[in-house]
Amino acid sequence: MGDFTQRNPLDGKPASERTEVWVAFDEKALYVAARLYDTEPAKIVSLLGRRDDELESDWFSFAVDPYFDRRSGFQFSVNPAGSIIDKTLYNDEWTDDTWDGVWESAARIDEQGWTVEMRIPYDQLRFPVRDEYVWGVNFKRIIQRKNEQDYFAWVPKEENGFVSRFARLTGIRDIRPGRHFEAMPYTVARLTFSPEEAGNPFRTGSDLFASIGLDLKYGLKSNLTLDLSLNPDFGQVEVDPAEVNLSVFETYYSEKRPFFIEGSNIFAFGYGGANSNFGFNWGNPEFFYSRRVGRPPQGWVDGDNYVRYPEMTTILGAAKLSGKVAGNWNIGFLNALTARAYADVDSRGRRSSQEVEPFSDYSVLRVQKEFNQGRQGLGFMGTGVFRDLDDPGLQDILGSQALTLGADGWLQLGKTQEWALTGWLGATRVAGSHDYILDLQQAPLHYFQRPDADHLALDPEATSLNGWAGRLALNRQKGNWIFNAALGAISPGFEANDLGFQWRGDYINSHLAIGYSWLHPGKVFRSATLLGAMARGWDFGGNAIMKNYFLFLNGNFLNYWGGGLEFGFIDAAYDKELSRGGPLLRLPAAYWMEFDAYSDSRKPLVLSLRGEASRRRDGSREFAIGPRLRWKPRSNVSLSVHPEVEFIRTYRQWVANVDDPFHTATYGRRYVFAYLNEKVLSAEIRLNWIFSPKISLQAFLQPLIAVGKYAEFKELALPATYSFNYYGRNGSTIFQDNEGYTVDPDGAGPATEFTFSNPDFNFKSLRGTVVFRWEYRPGSTFYFVWTQNRQDFTNPGDLDFGRDLGDLISAQGDNIFMLKATYRFNL
Repeated sequence: MGDFTQRNPLDGKPASERTEVWVAFDEKALYVAARLYDTEPAKIVSLLGRRDDELESDWFSFAVDPYFDRRSGFQFSVNPAGSIIDKTLYNDEWTDDTWDGVWESAARIDEQGWTVEMRIPYDQLRFPVRDEYVWGVNFKRIIQRKNEQDYFAWVPKEENGFVSRFARLTGIRDIRPGRHFEAMPYTVARLTFSPEEAGNPFRTGSDLFASIGLDLKYGLKSNLTLDLSLNPDFGQVEVDPAEVNLSVFETYYSEKRPFFIEGSNIFAFGYGGANSNFGFNWGNPEFFYSRRVGRPPQGWVDGDNYVRYPEMTTILGAAKLSGKVAGNWNIGFLNALTARAYADVDSRGRRSSQEVEPFSDYSVLRVQKEFNQGRQGLGFMGTGVFRDLDDPGLQDILGSQALTLGADGWLQLGKTQEWALTGWLGATRVAGSHDYILDLQQAPLHYFQRPDADHLALDPEATSLNGWAGRLALNRQKGNWIFNAALGAISPGFEANDLGFQWRGDYINSHLAIGYSWLHPGKVFRSATLLGAMARGWDFGGNAIMKNYFLFLNGNFLNYWGGGLEFGFIDAAYDKELSRGGPLLRLPAAYWMEFDAYSDSRKPLVLSLRGEASRRRDGSREFAIGPRLRWKPRSNVSLSVHPEVEFIRTYRQWVANVDDPFHTATYGRRYVFAYLNEKVLSAEIRLNWIFSPKISLQAFLQPLIAVGKYAEFKELALPATYSFNYYGRNGSTIFQDNEGYTVDPDGAGPATEFTFSNPDFNFKSLRGTVVFRWEYRPGSTFYFVWTQNRQDFTNPGDLDFGRDLGDLISAQGDNIFMLKATYRFNL
């Protein structure tokens, strides 16, 4: 097979270099071979990288749709150095590189160009057994020095689709896919060195831990796979970056544990059918956020004792079933059991333990069916969390049961499927004790206690909380013109955080976005996009909490440099979270802008720069800028350095809420705010040293210094305004000592004094991970990992870079060394 067509840089033109491909098969495997001719073989870009690294090199890819459903499949890629990438394909145009198949490949550069060979066992592909097969296939070639992408089954840039455009591969018959069964036992040893603490029996300086576990993969049918993990350990994953979060919103961290990320796209909910999903100040709730499983224990021990908490909850076992069942329904089921977790307590030499996390059962079920070659789709998703709450203290902070149920689907409209209408609807129910449900109603996602919200009612007697959410969106799928509109809502009682992730509640959001893309090279740009949008947001009481306008411009120049600009206007609107359960604040309007620029990624040294700035009419402002340098001194070494500085000055930083029946203007409570001057200095440094496609050394380092100084303490004067009473004025007093601040809000008036601690901070953190990985046989891996974490909190509110950096370097920290080995048995 030949006759490849360019998609980049000259869409629709013949490929500049000739490519020939052969496909063969036997009873057990599919074979792909390619001869990639090159008139200048010395200029072939050959880089070594770890598996699934998207290297800036030449590549050859083979994509196959063995179901022939025109929506899903697999993609296998090899570069001239033998580095590999494997992905699953879904939703016609989307990819997921978390899947790691077991297959073989080889590549070699010669005087005519380079060659590729692949052997892909059938048990790595999912397909129903038939007498004769028709599969969809495509081939892709990247010629890096020319920034050229060539396809066998070419799709013009103005069109949409990928898997649905594959060529037909026929003639495969008399094969035996068999049932895939593999076992992968593992053993791990971990040694932790931490600073000693005088008198603390749990901080003696070192700790040794060892464990074993087992992963199993079994093909129940040729199109259905069961994964089991017993006592899993994920010590080889990279540490999460440090940050300072002063908002009410939880920080979202990406999943990094292999069992949970592999094939995770099957649990994606609410996004199918459309090739673009816009969200302007909107985030779809995730019904399944796998980091809830095995999270750090949520309980604590009261009292002045020495306590040792488990770092994570132990996962006893997890099972995952995925594939296709009767009628081509995609199915995904996951169940995980976590053990009770206990904190060790030492009270003057007397040892005891206290439960800080109950035995829990986490379950997820996802089913989805596509009709009419993907033009319509319908799916359902349900999750459940069931906790065995024997400890009365845990009954007050955790729910006994949390359930979610949702349905999603899409319709592709028009004869050429130019439009996609997508939507989803979901409901949640959380059950627990009176105290827990009362606290949950007052949590940041709900704030049922808001005194000025007539649409909310706090119920102290409730033992459950129920809610709903949904969204409807219309997207233009192809052509130069861009159109996207959506309307979504999350009710005040919607709560998905036991096994999902939810950004907001009590929220209605809509947007309209229109733009135009120049897809072919012109006199200045190779491609460019101009997009404008407007978005609105309300709570369920009808209060306008967002009125935003956006303008986006980005382009890629003829020399392959590029960048983008974003501008926005945030109109005056209410904020329902800023007072942490109190009345609305009326925020003044603001302006913001962002920019980014980057150099030609084909070069050994790639530079980029990103910055953002905003200013609100009250004088609050933010500014951040960060260059990024990516250096490839050799074909197997790359270094990335990304420093960033951020300056934040806000006049509305929340400090505390203080009950005071005399302050009737804000419903018997004082809402204390302050001016905050925050400075953040950070960097992310990554080193990749690849000895071969199977042996690598990777290092990650993140230093961070974040300093915040508070001043001009004040309280909200009236609800739904931006009016404040400043302490130290008009008869009020404020006094600072070593313990914090003491405030008399009305001087000689009847209000009593109150105190709060000094909120100034100087947080210094250094986190790093070094991972040596050796895949010594297919599917079997040895890891050596060194993780370090050190922190310092001295000199709150005062930034001195030299001093603070010295304090961070000299701070004592934790050093963790881990050895892990896995061995794959293919049975």
